[in-house]
Amino acid sequence: MGWIKRNLFIVIGGVVTLALLGAGGFYIYKDWTRNSDAADKLNEIYGTLKNLQQQQPSPGNEKVDNTKIAKDQEQQVRAWIASSRNYFQSIPAIPADNVSSETYAGALRRTIDVLQHEADDAGVMLPPKYDFSFSAQRTLVKFADGSLSPLAEQLGEVKAIADTVFSARVNALDGIQRVRVSPDDAAGSPGDYIDERPVTNDLAVITPYVVTFRCFTPELSHVIGAFATSSNTFLIKSINVQPAGSSAFAAPTDAGMQPGGMPGALLPPGMMQPGMMPAPTAPVQPTAGKGGLQTILKEQVLRVSLEVGLVKLLPKS
Repeated sequence: MGWIKRNLFIVIGGVVTLALLGAGGFYIYKDWTRNSDAADKLNEIYGTLKNLQQQQPSPGNEKVDNTKIAKDQEQQVRAWIASSRNYFQSIPAIPADNVSSETYAGALRRTIDVLQHEADDAGVMLPPKYDFSFSAQRTLVKFADGSLSPLAEQLGEVKAIADTVFSARVNALDGIQRVRVSPDDAAGSPGDYIDERPVTNDLAVITPYVVTFRCFTPELSHVIGAFATSSNTFLIKSINVQPAGSSAFAAPTDAGMQPGGMPGALLPPGMMQPGMMPAPTAPVQPTAGKGGLQTILKEQVLRVSLEVGLVKLLPKS
């Protein structure tokens, strides 16, 4: 104790020095821990960057900025999507709004009458008293509940298909077939319908139709081009082409008619109604040369059956 009293200042200085050394050691340890954590994070970031640079494609370097290129391409894709919507215009329903049994019945009769006159103006033959696949609804004044909206949509779509075929001035329209959307369709002619259903995905609804007509090759190319360039997206899913035969435009008889008055041309290839006899096919005899140019290819009437799908975009959620 006496020594401490004699060297009090030295003792106090030593205690202060030890305290300062302890504080300094604590701060050094704390900084070392923080630096170690920062080094670990830096190594992790460096490893991630190295992995990204080794990927294909990589984010790029000081010469090639793949990130900016990706963003530019994203903008291009979005611009293309916006412009492509011009080719997915919806077909207006007939009638477009305020659909009731009275308004639809009147619109149906007027539309069928308009289409029949358009066919006459374009020189397109139709089956007798053809109702454009609406024979079940033509005479009705009251329709099943819940069926008016889909029927109105189908009427507008059938008119768009018929107008496309008429624009090519084909020789004859044998029929348009659609899917059943109403209980009233059960009483319709089987030749008016196809046994398929619309397909729905995350983007659109694809509604199938089958249109059968007769024409020459130039008119067929016009029909295909018209469907391809239409603002209403029609996808040609299949095409069946075969010679129409010499009696293609003869008046239909009872043996050549399906139930409901549809011509036998709507039957699948190779199928015949009971009692029908296959038409004899005369062999083609070579024509004796009479001088001049020889006929290499002779155009003939074709019977064409197109299965098309109408793409309708779903509303944005």
